[in-house]
Amino acid sequence: MGSKSAALMLILGCLLLISSAKSEKLKVGFYDETCPHAEEIVREAVNKFVSINSGLAAGLIRMHFHDCFVRGCDGSLLLDSVPGHPLAEKDNVANNPSLRGFEVIDEAKARVEEACPKTVSCADILAFAARDSSLTAGYIGYGVPSGRRDGRISLSDDVLQGNIPPPSLSADQLRDNFNNKGLSLDEMVTLSGSHSIGVSHCSAFSSRLSGFNATFDQDPSLHPGFAASLRTSCGSGSGSDPFVFNDFQTPTVLDNKYYGNLIHGKGVLTSDQTLFDSSLTRNLVVGNAQYGSVWAQNFAAAMIKMGKIDVLTGEEGEIRKKCRFIN
Repeated sequence: MGSKSAALMLILGCLLLISSAKSEKLKVGFYDETCPHAEEIVREAVNKFVSINSGLAAGLIRMHFHDCFVRGCDGSLLLDSVPGHPLAEKDNVANNPSLRGFEVIDEAKARVEEACPKTVSCADILAFAARDSSLTAGYIGYGVPSGRRDGRISLSDDVLQGNIPPPSLSADQLRDNFNNKGLSLDEMVTLSGSHSIGVSHCSAFSSRLSGFNATFDQDPSLHPGFAASLRTSCGSGSGSDPFVFNDFQTPTVLDNKYYGNLIHGKGVLTSDQTLFDSSLTRNLVVGNAQYGSVWAQNFAAAMIKMGKIDVLTGEEGEIRKKCRFIN
């Protein structure tokens, strides 16, 4: 058993070294000569759509996360399912119908193609769009290392096979999930702060409101008043699966108020509230709640690191003409 574990650790270590070598090929300003206005074009598209629907900022950040955690940051999440073939990532239950913002990427890609045909990858456009969403929603800006290539494979079955963490995970399970992607415990808690914007559907946390376990009908970690508010919102009849804001204080602002909510038992998802309830991550939550500017800096750094997960570079993959289809 020991030799098998050692061999597995060696294989994982080699894979991380390969991934690190690839990520080093990314650089800020990759398109300065070949498509100097690419980032500006993407930012204009993001600002246009977010000004109409502020919720798209959260959608684009989440889309980048879901792309990177499955097959790496290769734009595979953007591919449409093709009749007669296995479903694509975007049609997995973890993504459909909750993921939003595909129309933003479509417009940005079309405009970039007009300016610089066959030059800028969809994977990079998505990374730019996530950064621009962070900037628009929370004034958190950072340089995006680019040079990613687009993947040609997108499989729904890959999404939930230890990749995208479900909302029911504990802090220990979240740590392991992010560690498998090369991200630290601190980075996991930092990136969870993206839940300060966006919404969660009631189906993702309804088990916390009733029938929780044999001892408690309601999750005891939930603030009673907050639980009552969630129950009212979820029973409003506003849709087959109503939604609530992840952060009731500043729902459209990317800030550190999310962490204060957790301290007071007002995290919407199990995977949110566990970050404060667990001794593993409680101090990180308290620190992020106290020092918003430090959290914002760390969030930018964690987004940059996440954007380097298992990237394709050089001659790998392709540069798609349209993000929904391989060439």
